[in-house]
Amino acid sequence: MADPKYETQAVTGGDDTPSPRRSGRRNFVSTAAALGAAALALPSRAKADALNVAVLPPDIPPWTTQQGTPILTPPYGVPSAFEKKVVRHPHSRGVFRSEASSVTPLQDLHGVITPAGLHFERYHAGVPQIDPTLHRLIVHGQVERPLVFTMQDLLRFPSVSRTYFLECSGNTPGWTKGNPNATVADTHGLLSCSEWTGIPLAALLTEVGVLSSAHWVLAEGADAAAMTRSFPIEKAFDDALLAYAQNGEMLRPEQGYPLRLFLPGFEGNMSVKWLRRLKLGDEPFESREETSKYTDLMQDGRARQFTFVMEAKSVITSPSGGQHLDGPGFYEIRGIAWSGRGRITHAEISTDGGRSWKNAQLQEPVLAKCLTRFTLPWHWDGKPAVLQSRVRDETGYWQPTHAELVAARGLNSGYHYNGIHSWNVGADGAVTNDG
Repeated sequence: MADPKYETQAVTGGDDTPSPRRSGRRNFVSTAAALGAAALALPSRAKADALNVAVLPPDIPPWTTQQGTPILTPPYGVPSAFEKKVVRHPHSRGVFRSEASSVTPLQDLHGVITPAGLHFERYHAGVPQIDPTLHRLIVHGQVERPLVFTMQDLLRFPSVSRTYFLECSGNTPGWTKGNPNATVADTHGLLSCSEWTGIPLAALLTEVGVLSSAHWVLAEGADAAAMTRSFPIEKAFDDALLAYAQNGEMLRPEQGYPLRLFLPGFEGNMSVKWLRRLKLGDEPFESREETSKYTDLMQDGRARQFTFVMEAKSVITSPSGGQHLDGPGFYEIRGIAWSGRGRITHAEISTDGGRSWKNAQLQEPVLAKCLTRFTLPWHWDGKPAVLQSRVRDETGYWQPTHAELVAARGLNSGYHYNGIHSWNVGADGAVTNDG
């Protein structure tokens, strides 16, 4: 028999929206009978919606008594209308509207794959609309055979598919106190994870022949910002991809259609979208984006440069900011973890602000440079709590505290924040952000 404290019913609130209410067994049975009688009299789903009631089994809900939407409408699948709140949230970044970003609603997602339509966006000069038949990639510089490739040329190369996370280096502005009303999308939403399909960059470099003097690669995009970044040749021969597909379909325009560079585990801006040029040289190219931007200003006024890797990090997604616990009882604490250096090997959760920790369960699959889910069963006693998570990756690196990061780097930086994050649970069940 089900535990009565977990049984709920839908009731009409003052704003005509369903709200959960606890019910004892006796009240539940009498309510079920009443709702069942009402359900039998409902002629349509519209009437059920208007009455805002739940139809409890074994009674028949109205949507079972009528034909559904034909398969041909719409031609491209879309989520249920009841999930319309699960969307990206745009943010303007600069003077021009074309410099913008949008964040992934991580608190509303499941598993490790981010749907392509919810993957975060970041661009410096808008999204170019590129005809793939006219797009070209040139590989030149310190190579034996400079070559220009069409998309058809590239699609003939042997392909691979790999699942990796992608995180903006400016994700989680945790150096200063955050907005208490922030959600996971607000604090960690410049993060997504997809299956990427494309060509190992090593295969293309073998085709052109790399000179022994080449130690760095410059990648340039075809957008109006001509985004350019340098990366070491070792990364090119390790796991770098020339990606043309994401989650089983060709890239979306905002993700770099028809071709992007993908550097697993490195800060997101280095995975240059709308890729048009790769130039090999003997030293970094010192582009605008790696001198005036994407450097870490230290406490003494100096700046760290070429801090490529996104270090081990985690966040609890449920319960989290903006959510509400419906009274004391059982809840599963859920979160995500990732590391640019490899696999997550251990996760811990604290419900008392870091005074004590419990081992969390890592959910399969646990892949290198990919999001990993973790969970912990929790019985909330109704008292205020502070939820935190911390993780360790396969290199032995532990996710640091805010204090440890500030002690090492000061408060001038705007990038690469990976500190332990806190959510406050109030006695009323409201969950707020504590940075």
